[in-house]
Amino acid sequence: MFANGHPLDALGDPTRRQIFELLRSGPRSVGALASELPVSRPAVSQHLRVLEDVGLVTHRRNGTRHLYELDSAGMHVLRDWVDGFWNEALARFKAAAETKGEPQ
Repeated sequence: MFANGHPLDALGDPTRRQIFELLRSGPRSVGALASELPVSRPAVSQHLRVLEDVGLVTHRRNGTRHLYELDSAGMHVLRDWVDGFWNEALARFKAAAETKGEPQ
């Protein structure tokens, strides 16, 4: 299902999670991201590569700069995975509640 690793594994790193959250407000360059984080620009680039590999981030060139942004397709895949997990949990909860309500 996740060819290059699970997105939640990538988001398990605090710095990658911060980058992910910063990109929620829109596209940013590596330099702009690095200016808001306690890590170097090369480190930000490495974290962005991991996020891109799992499909959560994409980039495009704007002149000499690369602008990174959240990948909507990857976000949908992650959302579908979370929804499936949540739907299973709710179904089990419903079944357990209905079983407890049955007369013995």
